[in-house]
Amino acid sequence: MQKIDLNHKTILVTGSAGFIGSNLVKRLLKDLQGATIIGIDNMNDYYDVTLKEYRLHEISLLGSGPKTKSEGTGPDLTSGPVPKNKWNFVKGDISSKETIERLFEDYRFDVVVNLAAQAGVRYSITNPDAYIQSNLIGFYNILEACRNYPVEHLIYASSSSVYGGNKKVPFSTDDRVDNPVSLYAATKKSNELMAHCYSKLYDIPTTGLRFFTVYGPAGRPDMAYFGFTNKLLKGETIQIFNYGNCRRDFTYVDDIVEGIVRVMQGAPERKKGEDGLPVPPYAIYNIGGGQPESLLDFVQILQEELVRAGVLPQDFDFEAHKQLVPMQPGDVPTTYADAAALERDYGFTPKITLREGLRHFAEWYAQFYRQLSSGARPQN
Repeated sequence: MQKIDLNHKTILVTGSAGFIGSNLVKRLLKDLQGATIIGIDNMNDYYDVTLKEYRLHEISLLGSGPKTKSEGTGPDLTSGPVPKNKWNFVKGDISSKETIERLFEDYRFDVVVNLAAQAGVRYSITNPDAYIQSNLIGFYNILEACRNYPVEHLIYASSSSVYGGNKKVPFSTDDRVDNPVSLYAATKKSNELMAHCYSKLYDIPTTGLRFFTVYGPAGRPDMAYFGFTNKLLKGETIQIFNYGNCRRDFTYVDDIVEGIVRVMQGAPERKKGEDGLPVPPYAIYNIGGGQPESLLDFVQILQEELVRAGVLPQDFDFEAHKQLVPMQPGDVPTTYADAAALERDYGFTPKITLREGLRHFAEWYAQFYRQLSSGARPQN
């Protein structure tokens, strides 16, 4: 493994207004010294853009922050000095080859973290074009730029969805993943194959991270914990798939970010094989808690924490607002991470419990929507 000191490096984080991306940027700005961190996000309306603007505002609280502008002629970047590092943001799309080439030409990145993607399993069934554009063409543009402007390490988001209907648990990166059950999963597996190809052909150190059901404050509203909360607050009924028999390896966002930061600092080593050609400097890791929870237990804990935070009243009738329904197309019954390799190579295993994580979410939700309803800009 090749050690990388991230201080004084130039780092690109794609999807920087997204859930994981914004949390990663905040962590880097807090921890590093003398780094230049560039963020790019297309700010699409797959879900409420207000939430993305809130995340960017959180980043700006670490300094004067960026002023967002649309992409156009010229580098189209704006700067906001922060106490120890430099933070620049561009509103642009990684599926635009011109935009990505311009960024790499201007900044000559040392480390790239590609978190920009069209997310969501069910959405991929009805809106496949978005996944081809962002997850395939966008990632191809990133790989090509890393080839033309060599980087020390490319880290990219894969997904636990690549395991498809695998029945062997826990899921190991040694398992075959040739049977995706959604287009989203297929694009993520394609990313892994594309990265392997570029690692082999061009000696680019790449590491893919298979995330397992990420959750936490300011997350994606289409995720179960967030969507359930919105519906319960409106008095609507929540649907629990597979009659509650699904199990998910929930991973709190701070644990995901900790894993990313550690992986950023250790790139697969470049070396030659017996044939004199590069051995692909390529790696894949799971990031998951290794503690799958049933959806029924998850809903029970979520309910308790929403009441505790004052989001829902003490006498809320949960049973009247729950409906058990069959499995949905593209879903899998169980996700369960074997993260032993991450512990072995980087000394880290996710540790935040589901109750602790959902408590943080419920408290954030109560504060965020209270401020939003009052007309104030939500603060951290």
